[in-house]
Amino acid sequence: MAQRIARIKEKINDVCLRIGRDPGDVRLMAVSKLHPLSAAEEAWENGIRLFGENRVQEGIEKFSAFRETRDCPDTEIHFIGNLQRNKAKKTAEFFDCIQSVDRETLLDELGMLTEKRETPLTIFLEYHTGEESKAGFPDLDSLFKAAEKALSFPGLKPAGLMTMAPLTDDAKAIRASFRSCMKASEALGKRFGDENWSCLSMGMTNDFEIAIEEGSTLVRIGTAIFGERL
Repeated sequence: MAQRIARIKEKINDVCLRIGRDPGDVRLMAVSKLHPLSAAEEAWENGIRLFGENRVQEGIEKFSAFRETRDCPDTEIHFIGNLQRNKAKKTAEFFDCIQSVDRETLLDELGMLTEKRETPLTIFLEYHTGEESKAGFPDLDSLFKAAEKALSFPGLKPAGLMTMAPLTDDAKAIRASFRSCMKASEALGKRFGDENWSCLSMGMTNDFEIAIEEGSTLVRIGTAIFGERL
């Protein structure tokens, strides 16, 4: 795993240097869903400090045990999967960030649940740029409405956008997806201020280099770190 993580970091560095970006501006998330606690612990021992989970109960059980065995205040656990409203309370209480806020009803639920939080819950709005089956706000108009609502809740802290490119080998289609998300981020920044929309969570194992070229600041890598899921 140490070698795999080192290779990914080297690729991130190479892409950034080639296009004139600071490699330090791109965060590496290890997507540990469906992998055991021991795998997450090994990734942490090799420098990973950001993890992504897409199943609420699995993530809570795994990283509750993780946090019990080590002092890790610099480690973040993000929820990146489809979130049902009936699981919103547990998710908001445990995870450091919810990247997959994809509809206004979920925003309302999270806004209500976080009213009395001392520290606002970080969220990303999910923007639909890929296949028909994927979730997310479908256009700029709906995204603007969601952004305005998110900013109205004191317990929520919007940090940026998340998207998934289409599952294809067509690099042009993948690039267009990421470019669309980047343009949406810029539009949100112009309307609401850059401080809430500077992070772009784009790119996975098969397309993260293209994502970085198109402005990603956070790549979500699973298979290239952990291998195939069990």
